[in-house]
Amino acid sequence: MDLQTFSSGGPLAIRNLVKEYRSGQPVLKGVSLVFPDSGVTAIIGPSGTGKSTLIRCVNRLVDPTSGEIWFEGRDLAAISGSALRLARRQIGMIFQEYNLVERLSVIENILSGRLGYLPFWRVWLRKFPTEEIERAFALLDAVGLGSDFATRRADQLSGGQRQRVGIARALMQQPRLLLADEPTSSLDPRTSIEIMDLLGELSQRQRIPVVINIHNVELARRCASRIIGMSRGAIVFDGKPEALDDSHLTAIYGGEGWLQ
Repeated sequence: MDLQTFSSGGPLAIRNLVKEYRSGQPVLKGVSLVFPDSGVTAIIGPSGTGKSTLIRCVNRLVDPTSGEIWFEGRDLAAISGSALRLARRQIGMIFQEYNLVERLSVIENILSGRLGYLPFWRVWLRKFPTEEIERAFALLDAVGLGSDFATRRADQLSGGQRQRVGIARALMQQPRLLLADEPTSSLDPRTSIEIMDLLGELSQRQRIPVVINIHNVELARRCASRIIGMSRGAIVFDGKPEALDDSHLTAIYGGEGWLQ
């Protein structure tokens, strides 16, 4: 595949991505992937195999050692400064530990998703434009909470409620891509399904791809439209959930560890 075809294959395309935290010991070993315009992609694999590093390289929370990360026609691995800040505005990030400001209200946490777009003085004084406040309330409804939660402090919420606020905050950016790093690991099974289903609905409704790093194989099978299996920093499976069988899981996890 030539460079032009590769970089225009979808909103996100990764080619020959390598990340070394220590010289000569790559965590990512030449990963290449192209993502479609929408749908949920679940990345599975054992701890330490590079799942989180892959996601964090995409939004440049981690700098890649080499390779290309094409997003909206630009190589994120090759830009810095204001160009990178502008590109990051289009990438929403959902964190395992929510990353909410505990002392702020729900609506203020959601509005913080506009920090990259508004003048600093507006953010400092909490003087958000009316249209931004209206959007934040609409997103509160979209993630299944409703306006009754708007004035609650973040530290008064359950884990599932916090994650919904985190999703609304990410959507407040009006992103072209959503990344989620273990968004269900701190949640109970029922809430985990609800959060994954919500991400799938939002992906289809807003026509954006969602890329999720997740440990729960069965949850990935149930909720994702595509599964990528990683082992020791390399891609060993890439396909539909129904194509993932025990032989693939053995290749990904080794032995019978995938059953845990």
